[in-house]
Amino acid sequence: MHRDDLRYDVIIVGGFGHVGLPLGITLADGGFQVALYDIDQRKRPIIEAGHMPFLEHDAEPILKRVIGKTLHVVTNVSEVAQADVLLITVGTPIDEYLNPKLRPILNLAEQFSGYLRPGHCVILRSTVFPGTTNTLNEFLKQRGLHVHVAYCPERIVQGYAIRELRTLPQVISGFTEPAIECAERIFRRLGVETIVVSVQEAELVRLFTNAWRYIQFAIANQFYTLALEQGVDFERIYLAMTHNYKRGQDMPRPGFAAGPCLLKDTLQLAAFYENQFQLGHAAMMINEGLPNFIVKHLKTRLKLNLRGTRVGILGMAFKADSDDIRDSLSYKLAKILKFHGAQVICSDEYVKDPTFVTKEELIAACPVVVVGVPHTAYRDLAIPAETHFVDLWGVVQRRPQEAVLAGEGTGHVSEIGRPVER
Repeated sequence: MHRDDLRYDVIIVGGFGHVGLPLGITLADGGFQVALYDIDQRKRPIIEAGHMPFLEHDAEPILKRVIGKTLHVVTNVSEVAQADVLLITVGTPIDEYLNPKLRPILNLAEQFSGYLRPGHCVILRSTVFPGTTNTLNEFLKQRGLHVHVAYCPERIVQGYAIRELRTLPQVISGFTEPAIECAERIFRRLGVETIVVSVQEAELVRLFTNAWRYIQFAIANQFYTLALEQGVDFERIYLAMTHNYKRGQDMPRPGFAAGPCLLKDTLQLAAFYENQFQLGHAAMMINEGLPNFIVKHLKTRLKLNLRGTRVGILGMAFKADSDDIRDSLSYKLAKILKFHGAQVICSDEYVKDPTFVTKEELIAACPVVVVGVPHTAYRDLAIPAETHFVDLWGVVQRRPQEAVLAGEGTGHVSEIGRPVER
């Protein structure tokens, strides 16, 4: 695809991250010459050695095969001039007032704009506040740059990007026909369908998807808290609602809905809709309030004196079978427990922290245990009968007749299905 006078087909800015690196690896494996640029230079030697700096299933064998051949790590943004396509995957944070921050994208544009040439294709893949792509397009136009800007939202489940990039349809949009054609050439190399929509529609595809999932998790969490407040067994309710009943099959399990996307994207949608997104605001209150509810449950319903009590949290990542702790609500739970005087002990199967203990040590040491995230390794844990065990996710395998109220005894029903991916 690339011109003979250029080194690369694609350069990915933000190429060491959870979105950019798996995409770069997959495109390089498809035969493109791909360059990765990122300001996080700590990850550079790890990637150059053929190792993944974070957990991503199936990625490392491919990385080892393509690094230095079709996948290259570059250290200067000026390498943008040597690529046919610039693909941006940098994060888009919110500020301290929970509003989207647009300036980082424009600051980045100022850095690379001097290396763009007429006809250059710029693909924005970051999740953005609606209108951001147009702002970027106008920004480049004002500098006299005749480039083709496209927006193609990422929709992968973190940790499974390599698999999903080769199976999920890719949403394509652009301000010009050449922009759309360029984006389609890139993503069709993955062997998947492409769906062409307008730029604003593409921006809303991503935000609507994450807000929808966030609201679904909030409904499950609201049902869970309502059941416990009424003193009834949520596990039996969930089993009765979902067992061999097709219209109930997509109801998620309760549990922490966290990470760098769901809350942030719901907030971006709320800001875009001038704070009239009532369902989104309600979901935030429910999901972000769940750690407080758990502590209240321990103190009031179970009548536990937390001061000086050892409370264990199983799982500190924000999602199952991941090493990513960004915006994990397990850390919020730990802070609240400590505020109430508890001695908090943490464990995780993937997160590396010298203060953490093994899951077996945690269970042996703590009379109170809360499952923060449903790592697969927890399914066969043996929980002592005297342990106050709170497992919203229902991850620990139990027989149906052993199902009891969360926190009152030993556990939950195993037949209610696999935890929904967050």
